[in-house]
Amino acid sequence: MSDLRVAVLGVGVMGADHVVRLSSRISGARVTVVNDYVADKAEQLAATIPGCRAIADPLDAIADPDVDAVVLATPGPTHEKQLLACLEHTKPVMCEKPLTTDVSTALDVVKREAELSTRLIQVGFMRRFDHEYAALKALLDGDELGLPLVLHCAHRNPAVPPSFDSAMIVRDSLVHEVDVTRFLFGEEIASIQIIKPQPNPAAPRGLADPQIAIMRTTSGKHVDVELFVTTGIAYEVRTEVVAERGSAMIGMDVGLVRKGAGGTWGGQITPGFRERFGQAYDTEFQRWVDAVHRGRNTGDFTDGPSAWDGYAAAAVCEAGVESLNSGQPVDVQMVDRRTIPGA
Repeated sequence: MSDLRVAVLGVGVMGADHVVRLSSRISGARVTVVNDYVADKAEQLAATIPGCRAIADPLDAIADPDVDAVVLATPGPTHEKQLLACLEHTKPVMCEKPLTTDVSTALDVVKREAELSTRLIQVGFMRRFDHEYAALKALLDGDELGLPLVLHCAHRNPAVPPSFDSAMIVRDSLVHEVDVTRFLFGEEIASIQIIKPQPNPAAPRGLADPQIAIMRTTSGKHVDVELFVTTGIAYEVRTEVVAERGSAMIGMDVGLVRKGAGGTWGGQITPGFRERFGQAYDTEFQRWVDAVHRGRNTGDFTDGPSAWDGYAAAAVCEAGVESLNSGQPVDVQMVDRRTIPGA
């Protein structure tokens, strides 16, 4: 079977990582086109990849006959137009979150894909492919712990760019816990409240950091998330499920724990998201490439989070931003999935 010819749109930190990933660690695919709004960046990267070209216009890159599938690592506001172009050309696409930047356009994308009666869009919620999250999901599905009742999460970053604002803590950070909740529990989130504790003195002026998110699922399960993006320390993501017959926790960074003089003990904390979730990204992309190859026979070009999952996350985050501004719990507004055949 010939290699999948992939265009990577957006070659900043994430996109450039994906180019390297597809070129060196993923089988069955090769990067033939790259694109970025900084043309020189794309041209310089293309020169390092055999058989790769830089194309200045992202829509031209999607339409190029030398492209079978697309990776979107572009800024969120560009996603709607680019996703619709992928659907127009019937090209499978791996779209880094968010699907789009608001609920209405996300729903439009879901409906447009459903009209094609084929799944072309996969959303890059990579935690579903992490070994620890997969093991936790299998444990819950196996019913060893009984009914899950409570989910405790912590999401900490050492720092964020100067442009990061309070709403982005919800839309760019909490969004992962939103998807994790839906993945682990298999149900939608019905309401959300964002609480703003005393802000970190080291945070940029005006940034409401940390934040506490409290979510409730449709069956009444409780989820709380500590979001703290200016810790100045390292990257920490922990998840604990409490159930009727026990509990389970992942994200403890316990690969090596040492004891030393003076009664000290400890190990290393993951420095960043690429180190913590590198395996998850590799697994995610290999499974996506394999799914696109299979899709030529099955009509389903995905193996992971769908456009609907991207829409559901956008709906929860929109309610979260509303709660951030009001301080009150907000009900999540979503259409009934059953009203969109094929979604």
